[in-house]
Amino acid sequence: MSLFVDTWGWLKLRDRRESRHEEVKAYFQDALQGGAVHTTDYVLTEALTLLFKRLPFEKAWEGYQQIESARQNAFLSLEWIGRDHFERAIALREQYSDKPDVSFTDLTSFVVMQHRDLRDVLTGDAHFEHVGMGFRRQP
Repeated sequence: MSLFVDTWGWLKLRDRRESRHEEVKAYFQDALQGGAVHTTDYVLTEALTLLFKRLPFEKAWEGYQQIESARQNAFLSLEWIGRDHFERAIALREQYSDKPDVSFTDLTSFVVMQHRDLRDVLTGDAHFEHVGMGFRRQP
């Protein structure tokens, strides 16, 4: 199984006060055992901003270090949004002009998920299913 982790997923994993924290954590740990986990620099930018805003510095820093350790140990594939992905996301922005609530970060995630042929996404964000691209919210 390959899993894409959205901002929502990173927040649920790190903040014990979040509803569904334990459920999401168990699902993520299973995903680490059986496949690849993916995210983007744009997603991490959002997630880290919110973690450092919501949690004491030490807890947020620990969360960042865990993410970085997973990346360095090849448990996490970090996709950088470069020019090609950015331009594809702009094209999706135009295509989904009827969905103004879809964030640009989500659009870049859609591009990466398509590029990597990923279907499952750790998110509570219904936009991933509303765009009709075959994505499935998990857990």
